[in-house]
Amino acid sequence: MRAGWPGWAPAGAAFGLGAVLATGQAPLGFWWLALPALAALIALICRAAGGRAAAWLGLFAGIGYFGLAMSWLISPFLVDPERHAWMAPFALFFMAAGLSLFWAGAAALSFRAAPGWRPLALAVTLAVAELARGFVLTGLPWALIGHVWIGTWPGQVAALLGPDGLTLMTTLAAALPVALGLRGLVASALLLAAAAAFGHSRLSAPDPAPADVTLRLVQPNAAQEAKWDPDRALEHFRRLLDLTSAPPATGPRPDLVIWPETAVPFLLDLNPEIPGLVAEAGQGAQVAFGFQRVEGLRAWNSLAVIDPQGQIAAVYDKHHLVPFGEYIPFGDLAHDLFGLSAFAARQGQGYSAGPGPRLLDFGAPLGRALPLICYEAVFPRDVAAAPDRPDWLLQVTNDAWFGTLTGPYQHLAQARLRAVEQGLPLVRVANTGVSALIDARGRLLAQIPLGQMGALDVTLPGALPPTPFARWGEAPVLLLLAGLAALALWPRRRSAA
Repeated sequence: MRAGWPGWAPAGAAFGLGAVLATGQAPLGFWWLALPALAALIALICRAAGGRAAAWLGLFAGIGYFGLAMSWLISPFLVDPERHAWMAPFALFFMAAGLSLFWAGAAALSFRAAPGWRPLALAVTLAVAELARGFVLTGLPWALIGHVWIGTWPGQVAALLGPDGLTLMTTLAAALPVALGLRGLVASALLLAAAAAFGHSRLSAPDPAPADVTLRLVQPNAAQEAKWDPDRALEHFRRLLDLTSAPPATGPRPDLVIWPETAVPFLLDLNPEIPGLVAEAGQGAQVAFGFQRVEGLRAWNSLAVIDPQGQIAAVYDKHHLVPFGEYIPFGDLAHDLFGLSAFAARQGQGYSAGPGPRLLDFGAPLGRALPLICYEAVFPRDVAAAPDRPDWLLQVTNDAWFGTLTGPYQHLAQARLRAVEQGLPLVRVANTGVSALIDARGRLLAQIPLGQMGALDVTLPGALPPTPFARWGEAPVLLLLAGLAALALWPRRRSAA
């Protein structure tokens, strides 16, 4: 057997505990089950015979966790099952195994601490690993451990310390009882009670005055397997126009109508009449819609704003693309170095990245919005990189790729967290759902459920003052992690002296 191998029973236990930990993610949100599972996992890893055995346990725990939490990854391969279904289990396994390497490294590193300090050291190294996977190879901060608190009182701590602060709070709350017994259990309860008290206070505070504007969220509910069917493209486009022009059930006509990501199934340069048709359906309102922008061999995943006169007033090009989904990493470099064009975005093989975040100015009283296309709402740093503070956040997405069980709800949950972090309302418009209005404290005010067609007229909520996380970003968490890491590792150095 491989050196350092802990045995199949401990590895299986780690796998199972990782899977139980994943139940804390949306749509289940079983934080009360995830937290003891994490505590048991920390205890299991810290009882390992050495760093190598701990790494194996971290790896198996991660495979169980990511395998369940990100099981939606098989859905894109089932859109055309005859061609792609065979790849689904391999994609899920290799994604889960790759992300699990971060946990394996965290487990191994924790064994640099003295035995009594290992649970706390693991809490810190695991939080560092979760932070790191949001940046390495463009990052994938999906299903972070701290996401188990989204929609709860403790989740409001994200306004102070962001998602990585939530993760550190969670790992410490799980590790303290393991390290200190009853005293640690009391300390853990006090930590979570303080977080809950802060969250309750924040959610109980008066809401800012809403803006005097009406938005219409349009959800066409086009199934992914039919979305790009040329025989149904006109049907889908007419559906969007009809939902846009429909009279409001109550209240005034909308000031802005929003369609989802890649809503328009035609290329604008080949169909110059489209902006005029969209403006006519808007009946005096601006219309923002997702489309594919093409120049020569290059293509962009874009969001356009059409003014009431049918002119394109603004365009935003998505800049944070999905690796292997929207582009092939290093594809352009392979073209430059070796002449390989099969993977190069500049040769029409995938999307090109836009120049970066920008604000869309809709004019008074709508103000300025930061557009986020699909995957970009997963990254706090993409929101923080805005050239100026927006008045609200706008996410357009096509969650039909994510299936119907977990992916769309996890994506929605992360959008809610962006609102909490920044203290800004977020408007979310999806192709098949969930389209939603989210206030500046991350609460769902209105929504069109998954799998339904419809248009929803809403009043834009007000914004809060910039939160501490909006001002300082990850800096306080990085300092806190550095201090805790030094504290946890110090006893090992002292005992070795």
